[in-house]
Amino acid sequence: MTIRKSRISDIPRLHEIFAIARNFMVATGNPHQWVEGYPSEELLKKDIESGDSYVCISDDRIVATFVLRGGIDPTYNEIYDGAWLNDKPYATIHRIASSGEVKGVFSHAMRFALQHYNSIRIDTHADNKVMQSAIAKAGFSYCGIIHCWNGSERLAYQFNKG
Repeated sequence: MTIRKSRISDIPRLHEIFAIARNFMVATGNPHQWVEGYPSEELLKKDIESGDSYVCISDDRIVATFVLRGGIDPTYNEIYDGAWLNDKPYATIHRIASSGEVKGVFSHAMRFALQHYNSIRIDTHADNKVMQSAIAKAGFSYCGIIHCWNGSERLAYQFNKG
């Protein structure tokens, strides 16, 4: 699998992947994390223009996408019922989604992220048991609860290299 920065021309395929991911979430007991239409075209364009959006390619086909953003994430400034492992510089993985065609997308994204950053943070909905399992398998530590930009709660995790 190869990973490259997303392009504006990838947006139709990204919409397909997010629709597949939303359906998968609903089928696995997580109907509230990504409501219909999330992420919006505007948000996808913003992620691409900022250089933070990536696609995973297998057999010349985009099979997954994620955002890897370095720097302070404002939604992580306050954490409840816990604490971050440290305050060292970090990157955040957001909006990771797969078409389901290839297994192990999260581990590929993590390997990529750790080539660029030593500390990674991520969050997910309490109902997203599939993602919680992938996060635990990748070696993240549970840190507490954060609130997203829209006020909804998320379980927050951090991974530190070495």
